[in-house]
Amino acid sequence: MLDWDDLRFFVALADEGSLSAAARRLRVDHATVARRVQALEEKAGIRLFDRRPRRYLLTEKGRLVAERARRMEGEVFALERDILETEGEAPVEISVSAPPVLTSFLLTPKIAAFYEARPRIRLRLVADVRNVSLTRREADIAVRLSRPTDPSLIIRKAGSVRYLLLASPAYLATRRPEQYGFILFDDLLDETPQQVWLKRMAAGRETVLRTNDLGVQCAAAAAGVGIAALPDFVAATYGLKVAGDEGEHIMRDIYITYHHDLRDSDTIAAAVGFLAECLRPER
Repeated sequence: MLDWDDLRFFVALADEGSLSAAARRLRVDHATVARRVQALEEKAGIRLFDRRPRRYLLTEKGRLVAERARRMEGEVFALERDILETEGEAPVEISVSAPPVLTSFLLTPKIAAFYEARPRIRLRLVADVRNVSLTRREADIAVRLSRPTDPSLIIRKAGSVRYLLLASPAYLATRRPEQYGFILFDDLLDETPQQVWLKRMAAGRETVLRTNDLGVQCAAAAAGVGIAALPDFVAATYGLKVAGDEGEHIMRDIYITYHHDLRDSDTIAAAVGFLAECLRPER
């Protein structure tokens, strides 16, 4: 008999095309993906993939299996959404995916009060810069800085984030504007609106550091490394000051989104209400 877990790994590899990408999606190591897919092939007695140096290509039989397995996966996730609202006194866990900076600064400080008001709900916060799949139940609710386009999702605008050019007071006091250096995201995040804006504001001046983590950018700015485009609410925590005119900024809207199948869930509604309260503009 085929193991559904093996099929889950197979679908991820079929969708992503490489062990490393499938492993990132499933949050496991690539060796686990390879082992589970091989186990499925051995149980089924067929070859599902043509293995190339950097790519896994579905065989003809593999495409047929993938088509049915995706339908099975969709039904499993739909069933999980249907039974999310359980009866009884046991806590219900809701997984929430959100950008790390919003998770740390805006959501986490208010969780204790939320638990007091809603003792049956427990949150699993996934601080992640990637857009997780709500259809595949990688999370129940997602907080995003770009509006989703999936028509199966319910989308609620919850607020906005103002990005400013921030640096340590000592850094700003010892340099003229033409001597400023800038802290940027790495190339993978080069197209984010705040990165595009920062590069325009830098106007060809030196890039002193690149990193994929906004927390590292905050720490580097606080240590006097340079100027970064950061959310305004981190300034007080890190002792940062605005470089130049505070009127120079960029806004990014915040969206809360969840699958349409969960629209009647009181638990989801309570969690979404909590998130909206944390993210509302007048915070």
